[in-house]
Amino acid sequence: MSNRLVAPLLAGVAPSLLTPPVNVLRLSLHPDGLAPRILNHAQWREHLMQRLARQIEVSGDPQLAALLVELREYPQPAATQTHDDEFEVTGVIVPFQLAVGDATLAFFSTTTIFGSPVDVTLAEIAIESFFPADDATMRALEEMAVSAHKTES
Repeated sequence: MSNRLVAPLLAGVAPSLLTPPVNVLRLSLHPDGLAPRILNHAQWREHLMQRLARQIEVSGDPQLAALLVELREYPQPAATQTHDDEFEVTGVIVPFQLAVGDATLAFFSTTTIFGSPVDVTLAEIAIESFFPADDATMRALEEMAVSAHKTES
C-alpha cells in the first residue's frame, strides 16, 4: 500500500514491476525499476539486503530466501554514491536519494515491524515510512501533492 504521492515517483518504472502484488524490494533494486535513479543505491541495497536476511533468519521462509538470491543477481548501477555524509545507516533511520526528473529528492526512511515471535501473522507486518530530509524535497512533495489534488478534482 502507498499514498497518492508515490505514483509520480515511479514514473518510468517497468509496468510489470507495478503489477499487484508489488514487491517493493524488487521494485527498488531491479534494473527496470527504481535502481537506476537511486543515487545512494549501494547504501540502499545494503539496507534492504540486511533487512531481508534478518527476515529469512527469523522466518526460515524459502520464498524470501529465493528473493534474496534474485536480488543479489541484479546488476548495480555504475554511478552510485556509497555514503551520504549527512546520514549514516543506523538501522533505525536510513537515507534514500532519488532522482526525479532534474531534481534529487532526499528522504530518510524508518521501518516499523509489528508483532511478536509468537504471532506469525503480525510478525510479518512491516511499514516503511519515508520523510523529506531537506527543504527542497519538502517543497517538491508539496508541489506534487497540489498537482495530484488538481488531477483528482
